[in-house]
Amino acid sequence: MAANKKPVIKNTALVRVIDTSLANLETATTNGVKALALALKKSKQSATEGKRLNRKRVTLIKRRITAGNKAKKNPDAANKKALTAVNRELAAIRKAAAKNKIVKAANFEELSGLRVSCRRLAAYMKTLTAADRALNKPKKKTRKRKTS
Repeated sequence: MAANKKPVIKNTALVRVIDTSLANLETATTNGVKALALALKKSKQSATEGKRLNRKRVTLIKRRITAGNKAKKNPDAANKKALTAVNRELAAIRKAAAKNKIVKAANFEELSGLRVSCRRLAAYMKTLTAADRALNKPKKKTRKRKTS
């Protein structure tokens, strides 16, 4: 029979591995919570930016309609210049809104992944703390039976 070539792990090494694994899990949990908070903040910022750009876009569309009507009634250079300026600003706002939409989509993907990961980490920590509590219960003291 062939002898086992792999050395058997010692208790101290096993305890050290368990302790470092638990510490790594706690570190991952705290880092996950921080990353989730940061992603939430970014998501809220991009959402408010999108709302701001949309409001500005709506007002520019209204302004473009009035400028267009003025240019139709009186096609002088000032009215045409105002219309082109509104069109240029509207194009810039639409471009910024398109960029913001891409950023919002990327933030959403990151945020949903972080939420899943944080839920997993919280579940692992909850289970491990419950198991640790169960394993570290003090031994019950048993009474000696009375002899009659």
